[in-house]
Amino acid sequence: MQFRILLAAMACAFAWPAAAENPESAKLAAELAALREQIAQMKTAYEGRIAALEEKLEAARQEGGGAAASSAPPPSAQAATRSASTFNPEVSLVLQGAYTSRKEVAERHIGGFVPASHHHDEDGHGGDKRGFTLDHTELVLAANIDPNFRGQATLAVLDGEVELEEAWFQTTALGRGAGIKAGRFLSGVGYLNEQHAHQWDFHEQPLMYKALFGEHGYTQDGVQVKWVAPLATFVELGAEAGRGQNFPGDERNLDGFNSRAVFARVGGDIGASHSWRAGLSWLQTRADARENHFESEAFGEVHGAFSGRSRIWIADLVYKWAPDGNPARRNFKLQAEYFQRKESGHLAVEDEEGNEVGESLWRTRQSGYYIAGVYQFTPNWRAGLRYDQLRSGRQFLGDNPAGIERVDYRPRRFSAMVDYSWSEFSRLRLQWSRDRAMPGVTDNQVTLQYVMSLGSHGAHKF
Repeated sequence: MQFRILLAAMACAFAWPAAAENPESAKLAAELAALREQIAQMKTAYEGRIAALEEKLEAARQEGGGAAASSAPPPSAQAATRSASTFNPEVSLVLQGAYTSRKEVAERHIGGFVPASHHHDEDGHGGDKRGFTLDHTELVLAANIDPNFRGQATLAVLDGEVELEEAWFQTTALGRGAGIKAGRFLSGVGYLNEQHAHQWDFHEQPLMYKALFGEHGYTQDGVQVKWVAPLATFVELGAEAGRGQNFPGDERNLDGFNSRAVFARVGGDIGASHSWRAGLSWLQTRADARENHFESEAFGEVHGAFSGRSRIWIADLVYKWAPDGNPARRNFKLQAEYFQRKESGHLAVEDEEGNEVGESLWRTRQSGYYIAGVYQFTPNWRAGLRYDQLRSGRQFLGDNPAGIERVDYRPRRFSAMVDYSWSEFSRLRLQWSRDRAMPGVTDNQVTLQYVMSLGSHGAHKF
């Protein structure tokens, strides 16, 4: 129809000048006028049909739209759906276990150091079992809460018990290099303390960490503040205040802070292949009747309750090398930490029947260090060496009415390991250690360990 209208219009356009120039063609002009009238009528009819069709289409749309509206969820449900899809937490599960061959030794401990027992292992010998063992299975949930905050929870599961290792939130948008973390978290003191077990380069913690804080590092409920200076060289300052409920402190149920810590770190790059970081940390906490066991010359094994202050200094240094800064194929890491701990207060002593034996002053000054190197020589293979040594020092016990034995010993241990990683999520490790942590005991230990990570896996710290 459109084509016919176009032809008629063209005919009119070409015929009109000819009709005007020739008066004798009146008949032709009349015919042209009639043709124009027909074209106008056709155009009107055509436009009317289009309008009718458009009205029908709009009516159909309105009928269909009502049905669609009735089946669509209400705005609140749509908002809830969007919110649920937006909150997509990162979930990871870490499976860890080992087979260990070691001597059967009753009441393993670190000579000259008060055991920092863990509530999963009431005898303080966690991590010292023989044969096949299952280490903690870690479940981690993490996500950005909104543009201003991020949260994370880490649960450790073992033999029917669930422990909340970490549950914190931190700021993400304070700006100017500042950040705040609050909740339950691994303290920022030292270098290794913030790392979970699956991040360690060896099967177990260095002796110094086990002596200071126990098997799982120093965790507390509190608040942490960090600030990174706007400098070309990395400079980070931090401070913490918390409940201090874990060893070397204990649960005191105070309104204020039982634990305080400060730390400072500096670091940088040396060319394209070398980087380093050094840190210094200080931690102070108090204990009220912290229970421990001692050997007495007169009463055998006695129970001591320490009340007083514990102060710890830690210095750490980490150096890393990777060709042109790319650690994928080859890299080397050298790390070392040194600590010194001073405790001062009073020790109340009871025998095994609960009879009070006496009370005396308690002062100790202890120290230790470890140094470790790990070399990745292919994308899958690594090898490492570590040496630990502590010094218990001689304890000052005043007049010592309980006759507690004073111990001056230097626990030490040498370890060598090699591990293979199929990917960043799976690792198998073989480790040998010559352990002389206990006086008079030399224990050659062999451990075969696996670490398997499922789900999302965030980047590790430097």
